Amino acid sequence: MTRYIRLLSIIIMLQFFGINACAGSKVDQDEIKKANQFFESVFQDRVLDSPEFQSRLGYKSNYDKWDDITYKRSRKNARQAIFDLDYLNENINIEKLDSKTAISYRLMEKSLERRIDSDDYLFRQYMVTHRGGKHSSIPSFLINYHAIEDERDIQDYLGRLRNIEPLIEDLIEEMSLREEVGTIAPMFVYPKAIAVSKNIISGYPFEEAKKQNVIYEDLVKKIDATDLADAIKLRYKSEAEAILVTTVNYAYRSFIDFLTAQQLKATNNDGVWKYPNGAEYYQHTLDQYTTLGLTAEEIHQIGLDEVARIHEEIYAIMETVAFEGTLQEFFDFMRTDPQFYYPQSPEGRQMYLDQVNVVVDTLSARIEELFYGLPSIPLVVKPVEAYREASAGIAFYSRGQADGSRPGIYYANLYNMQDMPIYKLENLAYHEAIPGHHMQIAIQLEVEGMPSFRKYGGYSVYSEGWALYSETLPKEIGLYKDPYSDFGRLSGELWRACRLVVDTGIHHYRWTREEGIDYYMNNTANPEGDCVGMVERHIVWPGQAVSYKIGMLKIQELRAYAESTLGDNFSLQAFHDIVLKNGAVPMDILQDIVVQWVENQ
Repeated sequence: MTRYIRLLSIIIMLQFFGINACAGSKVDQDEIKKANQFFESVFQDRVLDSPEFQSRLGYKSNYDKWDDITYKRSRKNARQAIFDLDYLNENINIEKLDSKTAISYRLMEKSLERRIDSDDYLFRQYMVTHRGGKHSSIPSFLINYHAIEDERDIQDYLGRLRNIEPLIEDLIEEMSLREEVGTIAPMFVYPKAIAVSKNIISGYPFEEAKKQNVIYEDLVKKIDATDLADAIKLRYKSEAEAILVTTVNYAYRSFIDFLTAQQLKATNNDGVWKYPNGAEYYQHTLDQYTTLGLTAEEIHQIGLDEVARIHEEIYAIMETVAFEGTLQEFFDFMRTDPQFYYPQSPEGRQMYLDQVNVVVDTLSARIEELFYGLPSIPLVVKPVEAYREASAGIAFYSRGQADGSRPGIYYANLYNMQDMPIYKLENLAYHEAIPGHHMQIAIQLEVEGMPSFRKYGGYSVYSEGWALYSETLPKEIGLYKDPYSDFGRLSGELWRACRLVVDTGIHHYRWTREEGIDYYMNNTANPEGDCVGMVERHIVWPGQAVSYKIGMLKIQELRAYAESTLGDNFSLQAFHDIVLKNGAVPMDILQDIVVQWVENQ
């Protein structure tokens, strides 16, 4: 951290002169118009290429189809990105653009370069993991994005069910191609992926059971909500049953057989160092997820430093609650004491959800102490659906519709209440809901005049960095009143700091899965299941988990710069506004935006 603060003044000085040099250029409205037309054309190409994205946007074109997941499509997209990048560089003059459009130019340039660079590592990515994949996203997509308003929508839903078979065939083919070059998921992935696939084809009509299948239940509920005649509704329900027990059942049975066979070839060599281009691939993932050009060694050391700092703050909490014992004993106490957990029952789960709503409502009532106001897109809190709760993460966010017709959703996974301690409830809600992901994504969708590719794109170092930074904000206005809840805040930050150490440990320093688990167990209060799950996430998703803490540190660094430079003229609400209203940008561009904003003050 200190290294970046020392460098900041030098970077700012250089960027100050660069920014002001461009500011003197003559703005050309025709050039701005041409640039924005190009940005929109690239975005629309992406929309046309993705039936699923069309549905997420609320369109009903290609409503019976799924995305093309084949490598041929990916290669075609990479070739198109090369063409688009050439056009951008040769036909649009960034020096003739206003500052807002110039930011869009740089973001488009980075986006295209990112797509081109990623093509080199296409066959190193796991298409299916224990966390998910195309096979597991099908039910949640249908539930959340395939709305039914008339008879045609029902027919398209049935068409999507029929098209699951060729989609799964493509998935099997793609995984086979990766197997040929040695890309096979680690052994622990397969039992969980198989279990999820079996869950998707469980319940009625796949078997004689009172419990309905999750897809069938969704479709029946949506059909019943229409004003069609009962006889027509019954006909479509019967057709759905037939498609599910034949086409969908066959597709998933074939996929389960494939996973079962591939499982025999899997190993416990977990890090990407095992590949011939492993080091190069890992640096690529770090560059993608941090956008700061940091090496594995640098990230590892930042993590070690942050873990040590946060431990010191936890010692202060231990003094406040008069805990007598070692740090490790305090962690064990927080893991095991019954006072920190709701019951493992429907009543306990409802208690958890009710308290989340209290936390969200309490902060929402005081939001103007931190921001100019709340976004208009509504937020709802839901438990993770039963079919995927056993393998899903403990909490996550699903974006809403820009027009507010679909709310943002904070999903809390209440499958095992021991994984959801009460002391973490507050900081999880701040992270996923308000002022975290919901606030950031909803504002991004609402900003007028922002090009579509920026509204619906982004970088995890920004979005996850913002969400982690957001966890600290309620403390500034007196929340986290319970010291154990404040420990939950520190525990969340500690967890993300440890990720820097373990992700680089596994993929760069060749740690084993067990070494990664031990590090989490020795340095955090999280239960063993969390530690195992997190290490397994590092293994299948190299680099992504480092984005949270790196992004948070950068936002804190920029805020510290703005506060020290502006002094009494600094406004926290204005700072948050400038950070949020430009969307999820890479950290170097965010720095330019903040520096220019400070100068403009």
